[in-house]
Amino acid sequence: MYRLLSGVTALGAATPGAPARGCGRRWAHQRAGAPTLGPGWVGGLGLGLGLGLALGVKLAGGGLRGADPAQPPAAAPDPDTPQEPCHAPGTPHSPEPPPARCFARAIESSRDLLHRIKDEVGAPGIVVGVSVDGKEVWSEGLGYADVENRVPCKPETVMRIASISKSLTMVALAKLWEAGKLDLDAPVQQYVPEFPEKEYEGEKVSVTTRLLISHLSGIRHYEKDMKKVKEEKAYKALKMVKGTMAADHGKELRDKGGRSSDKDDFPKAKPEQDGEVKCRNSKPGKKKNDFEQGELYLKEKFENSIESLRLFKNDPLFFKPGSQFLYSTFGYTLLAAIVERASGYKYLDYMQKIFHDLDMLTTVQEENEPVIYNRARFYVYNKKKRLINTPYVDNSYKWAGGGFLSTVGDLLKFGNAMLYGYQVGLFKNANGNLLPGYLKPETMVMIWTPVPNTEMSWDKEGKYAMAWGVVEKKQTYGSCRKQRHYASHTGGAVGASSVLLVLPEELDTEAISNKVPPRGIIVSIICNMQSVGLNSTALKIALEFDKDRSN
Repeated sequence: MYRLLSGVTALGAATPGAPARGCGRRWAHQRAGAPTLGPGWVGGLGLGLGLGLALGVKLAGGGLRGADPAQPPAAAPDPDTPQEPCHAPGTPHSPEPPPARCFARAIESSRDLLHRIKDEVGAPGIVVGVSVDGKEVWSEGLGYADVENRVPCKPETVMRIASISKSLTMVALAKLWEAGKLDLDAPVQQYVPEFPEKEYEGEKVSVTTRLLISHLSGIRHYEKDMKKVKEEKAYKALKMVKGTMAADHGKELRDKGGRSSDKDDFPKAKPEQDGEVKCRNSKPGKKKNDFEQGELYLKEKFENSIESLRLFKNDPLFFKPGSQFLYSTFGYTLLAAIVERASGYKYLDYMQKIFHDLDMLTTVQEENEPVIYNRARFYVYNKKKRLINTPYVDNSYKWAGGGFLSTVGDLLKFGNAMLYGYQVGLFKNANGNLLPGYLKPETMVMIWTPVPNTEMSWDKEGKYAMAWGVVEKKQTYGSCRKQRHYASHTGGAVGASSVLLVLPEELDTEAISNKVPPRGIIVSIICNMQSVGLNSTALKIALEFDKDRSN
């Protein structure tokens, strides 16, 4: 009789349609610990079980089961309906919200891509968020936010966003400019007289807010050795020129329809006699990367942006302002001081007002003392290829250029606010009831317009604009590669990498009468491992969702 009881119990547990929770592991301890029934219990339990089953069947079915018509077999699950994945025990994986059915393929493909990237670089954890036309359709965490305590990543995980902070600071500058409180082309000394006037090669030069925003001011980054920086820039420029000349020569040959001869071969560079030119042609000495620079690991607490200026304000300019691109986080430290003087508020207070307006409630400056819920820990590999915690750092000297913490959800909100402002001007004739954007359309167009003489290090096809990198739409040949227009910014900090990418919809002005902004794909990815390139991954994910959206 005990066998009968056990069999019925097992049958009830395996009823078709009952969820297999915990990958079949839940309640296993209860079955293993079932008590052994003595002979005296068998008869009573058997009688009670039989009567109970008969009564239950009668009440549920209105009669004996044999008198009912045959029941159709349970329908097979719809292959198009996303099923809840059953993860192996011990695998960190946050429960994602139910995805929109039409994006199931894009989600599965993107998740697989992120697993590959995570495994390739050995990142402890990574979090992704995607929104389509202003609505978040997918957010998920993979791996661990805290390896030591086995805390899995989830959509609410808070991480360093590094240089995406620059794009946030740009909003503050743009609001002040729109309000007439900031002249982008005035010398910075008009707002921050503590920053000394500069000379370059004996000539007085002017550093402006506009030049600072696009990294054209000549102010140094973490590398202090001007010679190394100039050698590297000259070497890169020469390689680019040679590559362009070779490409033009090849195109000329193709246009002629002939093949190159000895005389027509691309001319080789003549031996240089000038020592300076030789230096430019030779490969420069190895320059330390950012993570080998001591200033990246500062532990000193700075009370305000003005105080932070002493780190670099007396250093010479590396280039003449406006002449060359030199990415500089310190330039944004100066911009934070400009925000303070132009607004009349402390920089962090002004930014918190903006975060409140944008509904970015989990975005804060990184400080060690406050308790910040869901904050991740940050990691790096040592020389023995072992995962270790990163050292303590104080980012108060660079709030504006790389000092904020956030979540993928907040970054999606920020991206959508920027995209809305960029597109809302196109919809005015279609719907007069649209609310204005946080920034005006003409302001967003200015921000996302590539600036001459700049570079976009995370995508060579693009240029730096105003606190964003921008790739413009381009297609050279029919039925060949089509370059989509998008804007993004990446980030790299001690123990962290990040990206925020905005892929606007290619709008047809004649077919937008029934649409409302924002229209496009936003992707945000944050990771608690440094030196992880995420822009190309974010672009692939955006294109996957755009493909499903189009279908």
